[in-house]
Amino acid sequence: MRVLIVKTSSMGDVLHTLPALTDAMQAIPGIRFDWVVEEGFTQIPGWHPAVDRVIPVAIRRWRKNWFGSETRQQRCDFKREVQSTSYDAIIDAQGLIKSAALITRVAKGEKHGQDCKSAREPFASWFFNQRHEIDKKQHAVERTRELFAKSLGYEKPANQGDYAIAARFLSHLPDDAGQYLVFLHATTRADKHWPEEKWRELIGMLSTTNLRVKLPWGAEHEYQRALRLAEGFPYVEVLPKLSLEKVAEVLAGAKAVISVDTGLSHLTAALDRPNITLYGPTDPGLIGGYGKNQFVLKAENNSLENLPAERVFEQLNDVISADKEMD
Repeated sequence: MRVLIVKTSSMGDVLHTLPALTDAMQAIPGIRFDWVVEEGFTQIPGWHPAVDRVIPVAIRRWRKNWFGSETRQQRCDFKREVQSTSYDAIIDAQGLIKSAALITRVAKGEKHGQDCKSAREPFASWFFNQRHEIDKKQHAVERTRELFAKSLGYEKPANQGDYAIAARFLSHLPDDAGQYLVFLHATTRADKHWPEEKWRELIGMLSTTNLRVKLPWGAEHEYQRALRLAEGFPYVEVLPKLSLEKVAEVLAGAKAVISVDTGLSHLTAALDRPNITLYGPTDPGLIGGYGKNQFVLKAENNSLENLPAERVFEQLNDVISADKEMD
C-alpha cells in the first residue's frame, strides 16, 4: 500500500505527524509513504523508516512572486512530480485551503482529510473524497494519529505515539554525549522569548557543575544573541551554523535541553531527550511537547518576564537527578 501525506509545515506540525506513520507501519505490513513538505523541512520525513520519497514544495517562497516565469515553471514541475504516482490513499493532515487546493486536489488517489467541523480551515474539506470527524480536544499528535487510523482503516493504538526517529541518532552520538546541556533560546515571536538576562543568570548558576552549554542558532540575529549569552562563560559554546540533521545529532547527545516554544523543542521531544520548555503566552496543552521526559514551566500572567531563573534551575536539577536514577 502506498500513501501520500500532505503535511507541509511548520516544523512542529511535521514532527507531530511522525507517530501516525509508526502506527500505520505497525498496523499495515508493507505500507510505504511519500510526503509533500515545505522545502525547509525536507530532512525530517526521511528520518522515518516508512518514508520512501520526500517531495519538496515551496509555497512560502512561490507566493512572493506567484506569477513570475520561474515560479510558474517550478509549480508545473512540482505538479508533474506529484502526479507521477497513483496512490492508494492521500492523507491531507494540513487542513488548510491553500495546501488542499494546490497539492491534495491534483494528486492521484482517494483523498482523505478532516471534515468541516474538524479542519483548521473548514472549506479545505471540500477537496477531500473522505471526510473524517476528529476530536479537537486532544493533542495535535493524537489528532493526526486518529486521522491516519480512520483514513487507513485500523484502530488507533491506545499507547503513547512513537516518533521512530530516536534510534537513527542514538547510533552515532557525539563523543561528548551526556556531558552538555543545549539551550534553545531562539523563537519567532518576541513574546515567546525568555529575556537574555535570565538566560545569563541561569548560565551563571551552572558554574559549579561539570556541565557545558551548547547554543545553536539559525539566523544572524540569533547568532548575535548566542554570542551575548555566552560572553564571559568559558563553558558555553556557540555552535557553528548547522543543518537540521546536525542540530538533531547535538540534541540527541544532550544531558538535558531547556527551550522556549520553538520547533526545535518538538524535535527534542521526538528524540526522547529530557526537555524543559518555557511557556509564556502560548498554551502547551494541545500543541506542547509530546513524548518521554517532557516538562513544562508556565510563566505567571503568561509573561516570560515573570519566570525566574531560579525556578528553571531547580527544575533542571530535578530532571538531571531523575535521569541519573534511571541510568
